[in-house]
Amino acid sequence: MAVHLYAATTSQGKLRDFRTAAETHSVAIDPLPGLDTIPAPEEDGVTFAENATIKAVYYSRLAPGKLVLADDSGLEVDALDGAPGVRSARFAADSGLIDSPDANDNTDVWNNMVLLQRLATIPEAQRTARYHCVLVAARDGSVLHTADGSVEGVILNAPRGTGGFGYDPLFYLPELGCTMAELDLKTKLSLSHRGRAILALLPELGL
Repeated sequence: MAVHLYAATTSQGKLRDFRTAAETHSVAIDPLPGLDTIPAPEEDGVTFAENATIKAVYYSRLAPGKLVLADDSGLEVDALDGAPGVRSARFAADSGLIDSPDANDNTDVWNNMVLLQRLATIPEAQRTARYHCVLVAARDGSVLHTADGSVEGVILNAPRGTGGFGYDPLFYLPELGCTMAELDLKTKLSLSHRGRAILALLPELGL
């Protein structure tokens, strides 16, 4: 029988990454029951680890006895001192770019635009970056283990590819000669920073 872990997320993308990596360990990962009705905690940490810990502790207190996983992840660009980091999803909004209520969600487009503007004078050789995920496991409000995973790349000066989401069209993988947005799904899942975090965490949990 598979061991069950409960993820503090309803994101199908995150769940897919976690499940793909965990399935070889006979570990089943499901969303925490009733998660969509639970008010979210304030993620006011300044690092991925702090925000992941806030979520893991908070949600595990609401699910007695269950082993709860929570992550925080995003893009770190070396030339920007690790930005956008924990603000990856809100990078453009932090610059004052906010979609109107009746507009299609252009968050990814605007985030990429702001990133390109910030890197406009930075040579490609200095545009090293990584997708970074920190994953925290907690039970009954106590942190059990923390693990992280990352994938290294370079930020291009123009987007390439139509797959993926977020910063994928700008995130270039030199060893593969393509961006994350140009990868097929199977290859992308094999490189997932979230998947790598799960694979690092499971042995710590004895799984």
